[in-house]
Amino acid sequence: MKKQVMLLLGVILLAGCATQTGPAQTGAPVEDRSAVDTPGVTRVTPDQIDTTGLAALKDPKSILSRRSVYFDYDSFVIKDEFKPLVEAHAKFLVANPKIKMLIQGNADDRGSREYNVALGQKRAEALRKMLSLLGAREDQLEAVSLGEEKPKNPGHDEAAWTENRRDDMLYAGEF
Repeated sequence: MKKQVMLLLGVILLAGCATQTGPAQTGAPVEDRSAVDTPGVTRVTPDQIDTTGLAALKDPKSILSRRSVYFDYDSFVIKDEFKPLVEAHAKFLVANPKIKMLIQGNADDRGSREYNVALGQKRAEALRKMLSLLGAREDQLEAVSLGEEKPKNPGHDEAAWTENRRDDMLYAGEF
């Protein structure tokens, strides 16, 4: 009796899974909007963007080419030695209001993953707040934590840990 019930359930299950053929379906039509003319709106192409100020971000002689702020062990206080760097990036953001920055907070591999993610977030938020207080707009800045997941130095000694306790500043197009 159990075998017959199981066989019957198997047949019903297979019958329910059978594909049914019907009329062929076509996708929705796609409207071409490349030639839409909107009064008062100027179309911008990549070659029209002013990149004169962006050159400083890659010039090794410019302070703006430096993109990392380092922290003491178990701290999210921005050290005095990095304040001129933060001020320079804040001035750049104020002068270029359309440019966005992603701040990635990092931690060394000591401590639990959860702790390191929280510490990385506090570090990123500290830098975001300082940039904001120096004039950068809130909508230009995003702070995220990578915890211990993106070490600059893969070692497990004080030198490596010192390099991994940092915030990295990335501009739009770099992330």
